[in-house]
Amino acid sequence: MCCRTFCHCAACSVAGCICDCFAQDKLHHNIGRRRTLVSIGTHDLDTIQGPFIYDAKPPEDIKFVALNQEKEYTASQLMGLYSKDSHLKAFLPIIKDSPVYPIIYDQNNVVLSMPPIINGDHSKIKLTTKNIFIEITATDLTKAKTTLDTIVTMFSCYCAKPFTVEPVDVEYYDGTKMVTPELQYR
Repeated sequence: MCCRTFCHCAACSVAGCICDCFAQDKLHHNIGRRRTLVSIGTHDLDTIQGPFIYDAKPPEDIKFVALNQEKEYTASQLMGLYSKDSHLKAFLPIIKDSPVYPIIYDQNNVVLSMPPIINGDHSKIKLTTKNIFIEITATDLTKAKTTLDTIVTMFSCYCAKPFTVEPVDVEYYDGTKMVTPELQYR
């Protein structure tokens, strides 16, 4: 994997619209150190199918419709497009010079995200979203755990059954297996 070794995930069912984008941006900025250490993706789980694969591929081998775009771009084309975007251009140097970019996709090869830059449009959260898939990618295991636990705790009060989240089985490339989130007491 290039620069983001860890991926932790969770799922939850929501009782209504949740859009805590402000909190997600704050986590990106603070714990994630402007996405250099941690990035967060949230997705409409009903539009995608597990198992989900976290991989690294050459930029020209990655093609998808990015969030709020209308056509498909390669990862290289997206980097060019977002080099003029006032919000996203600051994050491009995190992966720009890597020979491979991180990518998360589902069993049907639908791209969820190209962390830490942009999510795919296919799985974007809408007002009608009932089930959410949360993915955290990170360079550090502790930050991945802390960020996932924090965002899951924030979202859980909006769950159909309050304070209930679904764990996700994660298997790393070396065979290590984990169930996330851990939500351990301190």
